Amino acid sequence: MVQQSVSIIRVPFGLGAGRPGSENGPDSIMKFGLAKKLQGLGYDVQADQTIRLPEGVQSPPGSKMKHVEEVLAVAGLLGEAVYKEVSGGHIPLVLGGDHSIAMGSLAGLTRHYHHLGVIWVDAHSDLNTETTSPSGNMHGISLAVGLGLSHIKLKQMVEGAVPLKPENCVIIGARDLDRDEKALIRSTGLTCYTMHEIDRLGIEKVVQEALQIAGNGTDGVHLSFDIDSVDPIEAPGTGTPVRGGLSYREAHLSLELMSESGRITSADFVEVNPLLDRNNQTSKLAVELIGSLFGSRIL
Repeated sequence: MVQQSVSIIRVPFGLGAGRPGSENGPDSIMKFGLAKKLQGLGYDVQADQTIRLPEGVQSPPGSKMKHVEEVLAVAGLLGEAVYKEVSGGHIPLVLGGDHSIAMGSLAGLTRHYHHLGVIWVDAHSDLNTETTSPSGNMHGISLAVGLGLSHIKLKQMVEGAVPLKPENCVIIGARDLDRDEKALIRSTGLTCYTMHEIDRLGIEKVVQEALQIAGNGTDGVHLSFDIDSVDPIEAPGTGTPVRGGLSYREAHLSLELMSESGRITSADFVEVNPLLDRNNQTSKLAVELIGSLFGSRIL
């Protein structure tokens, strides 16, 4: 049996968010034993890559969207790194940082997988654009960029990247959507399982349906997991917490089901903010959840 290789890529970048601290997330997650956990699950783990903002990159003042040049610089470097790893047969596991870094992951992945499916687990949809964003924070437009709905395009970050298809993208756990995001979800036909659907259908049915949608005719499925999808009782260390999220067991079961499906080919885990955490609870939870995605089980 060939040992699978996981390439952990740290992205200590937080300028896409509205509050400082998520740039400390990758090191905090690693500190609590992620590499050792994955090695214990039988993976060959490479964990020596870190993507940092190049010196001297700075956006001009006065624009509505904040830190655009910084986000694009980091996303471009990350996209190239992700492309190299996935092309080499490795599973890219990207640790953020804020959710704007997902633009880089998607750029690199869509250069390799021209029919990529995406499961976006998040309290928010990240479907604002430069026109509709109420905050100007770049982490709120990352999925819109991936879908080609923004002035910013994935191919600006990685040559050969292509937009995602809305029919193969699924949001799970949403409960804080802006008006324009709601309209966009309806108009594009993007599948969005809010907490209302999860309450009614149960997390198992939601995840199974999501895997079918994201895996229908695609050549890879990427998971982008924002820790704020989990209820802040369990995950207080994040910059945009929203009450009424996934429970501890719902979060674990969703990732266990994705693991069992064998369909997930890459993943981001983002928005862990140690500055806002209590006793490192959220960083430790992130390690546990990643373990579930990679095969850790109770028995």
